[in-house]
Amino acid sequence: MAESSQISEETKDDENSHKHRELIHHGRAESTDMDTDDDGSRSNFPTEMKKPMRPEEQFIASIQMKKSRRKALTELRSRVEDAVLGNYILMDGKPHESKEMQENENLDQDISLWGVPLLPSKGHEGTDIILLKFLKARDFKVREAFNMLRRTLIWRREFKTDGILDENFGPELENVVYIKGTDKEGHPLCYNVCGAFKDREFWRKTFGSEDKCEEFIRWRVQSMERVIQNLSFKGEGGGGVDSMVQIMDLKNSPRPSNKELRLVTKKAVTLLQDNYPELIFRHIIINVPFWYYASHTLISKFISQRTKSKFILARPSNVADTLLKFVSPETLPVQYGGLKRENDNEFSSADKALEVIVKTGTIETIKIPTPEDGVTVVWDMTVVGWDVTYKEEFIPEDEGSYEILLEKGKKMGESVRNSFYINEPGKIVITIGNATYKRKKVFYRFRSKPTLPMYVYFE
Repeated sequence: MAESSQISEETKDDENSHKHRELIHHGRAESTDMDTDDDGSRSNFPTEMKKPMRPEEQFIASIQMKKSRRKALTELRSRVEDAVLGNYILMDGKPHESKEMQENENLDQDISLWGVPLLPSKGHEGTDIILLKFLKARDFKVREAFNMLRRTLIWRREFKTDGILDENFGPELENVVYIKGTDKEGHPLCYNVCGAFKDREFWRKTFGSEDKCEEFIRWRVQSMERVIQNLSFKGEGGGGVDSMVQIMDLKNSPRPSNKELRLVTKKAVTLLQDNYPELIFRHIIINVPFWYYASHTLISKFISQRTKSKFILARPSNVADTLLKFVSPETLPVQYGGLKRENDNEFSSADKALEVIVKTGTIETIKIPTPEDGVTVVWDMTVVGWDVTYKEEFIPEDEGSYEILLEKGKKMGESVRNSFYINEPGKIVITIGNATYKRKKVFYRFRSKPTLPMYVYFE
């Protein structure tokens, strides 16, 4: 694809033509947060330092970096403004030589991306956020960011992404990628379950032909667009977040020995990186088998260093420990070591869990008071890393009553839910033993609900 000379050349005339827009947009650029990246860290600017800078030098350098980024945003705003008003942002050739431009003088000036108008003079609060994503993806190099934005818009037109949410790819893929909950900072969690492709028939339906592979790419783009519907491009104070967390589960995932899978994976990774910059806040890959590390090394050749820094890999034994650093136990599904269950009638994400630490070689007890009878007590419990023993019992307040063993001591290997009808005051006691060399973190919650005793129903 030929690039416009207006994109690739820097001239004095170009700078003079943008000067009045720099004045118009300067105030808005000043208030934009460009000091940190989406994940809270600074961009990887290539700097050459022969020796560590003194604190005062670091302060001066940080001010200069802020100014350079504000200047970059101002310049990109001006370029986009001219390109949209000049009707050449979607052109492949030079704006003054393009026949397409001459034949389409009234192109749409309301062009937008992910529901946000791109014309800076419209004053939409999300325009700067979108432009900053492209700047960050290209290390604040204005021409490269502008080229990337322009190519993205052209690709979306050719790929017909505007209507892709209405396309139907069948129910089989609905459980492969799904959105469920948010992380501790409010980023939507997008789960990718790769184990579904282990089924040979499902594999054949998905990758059995070139057309099927292309359909898979369209479905993958549709999945990305669906997640974007849960994002907000309103800036600080506007509510919501403008990036997501991807969680890829490789449990039972087939090896990438198939040629079609390798090609489709490479194409999907490149396409998403080139056209959806800075929309992934963090990419967590869990249940990682040993063979995946070689595959990940190959895929890493096609992604930028900035994208690589967002990857977190977790072996099967570290899944819960890794995810619970970023996701609350009330939101994390039980299959990943959390407390979230499907169609749960007992608890919601608003029912916060309590935390107990069981030190190495010790025993801890969790006591749930039950001062009233005629209720049923329900409790949830999960242990990060498992490998502990636990026992549950009811101890009545009346010393003359019998203690009731609810669950004899056994090894814990999954999230636990239990309940007990209280017919006399007392307490539920859960005993947890840790015989390992690592301390264990326990999350639990409980609630009581009025319940009629069973004999009432029989009467």
